[in-house]
Amino acid sequence: MKFLLISLITHHPDPVTGEKLSPAARLTQVVESAVQAEELGFDGFAVGERHERPFLSSAPPVVLSNIAARTSTIELWTGVTTLSLLDPVRAFEDYSTLDNLSGGRLQLIIGKGNGTAQAELFHVTPDDQWERNREGYELFRELWESESVTWTGKFRPPLTDAVALPRPLQPKLRIWHGSATSKESVEFAAQHGDPIFSANVTNAIEPYAELIRHYREQWAHHGHDPADARVGAGTAGFHVTENSQDALDAWRPNFEYRLEFARKTGLPVVFETYDDFVQRSSALIGSPEQVIDKVLRYHEQFGHQVIHLSADPDGVGYKAHRDSLELFQSEVAPVLREKIPNLSARNHSL
Repeated sequence: MKFLLISLITHHPDPVTGEKLSPAARLTQVVESAVQAEELGFDGFAVGERHERPFLSSAPPVVLSNIAARTSTIELWTGVTTLSLLDPVRAFEDYSTLDNLSGGRLQLIIGKGNGTAQAELFHVTPDDQWERNREGYELFRELWESESVTWTGKFRPPLTDAVALPRPLQPKLRIWHGSATSKESVEFAAQHGDPIFSANVTNAIEPYAELIRHYREQWAHHGHDPADARVGAGTAGFHVTENSQDALDAWRPNFEYRLEFARKTGLPVVFETYDDFVQRSSALIGSPEQVIDKVLRYHEQFGHQVIHLSADPDGVGYKAHRDSLELFQSEVAPVLREKIPNLSARNHSL
């Protein structure tokens, strides 16, 4: 199993101290978190893409390029790249440049995105976001794998013998499809023989497990070897300490902050109580033994080979968060890597 840290670069007051960093300080903090992730032995670091408050993650290639300059081995993931909003040619240029600068460490997760800002800033709505996402993917893939592209689509001008530069370092890029609630996404991924990354953060794990089962059914339907299917999954929260009660106490303010924010903004509230959240969500909060048990339990339903944890301290404080990451790497990750090995060499690396 591989382990990533992820930041959506949220920008709000600390749930405990009330401190709110400047945008410059917050962005620098994320870069430092990625450097720390490499030092601690994590496999990858992911940066999300959002275009509205409370996020500062509108330009993931810029942030990841800064991280690339400060690191040497850690994989650089997007979580996700919203191709429905982007000109695929420009997206190719950005990510091909990043691929070269990073020594071929790019891993791309794509998605249609969400939020009201898509309509306000980009004039992309639920009526056309899926079609834009599909078209963007198909052109992006063709640009990555072909030196000269002739193409006609609906949402951008056509191309005739177009050459997009620089050519990427990785001649073929594994593109993951981010999936939250839609069968369209997993069906599209299965059709193209691509992996999926389940968001797995808002609801209990059952609806995500259902989507993953549907993905595997569609994967086989399109003639792919079931052994080659790849699945990643997110976590709704993370904090591990030697004593489970310490972890629960430390993370509780973050749950309460999220619950209050959801109620104020009209977001759906799935978990009304902290106990219910810890028990039924994908959050990994507790002792090493409890975290291992929970990952193995939902691996039985997901069959996933990659998992992401929050790169941000989420109100527990930076020292406590680093201690938690160190404990995860020393006592949790080795057990999970042994029990859930990466796919075999014949299937390539994850």
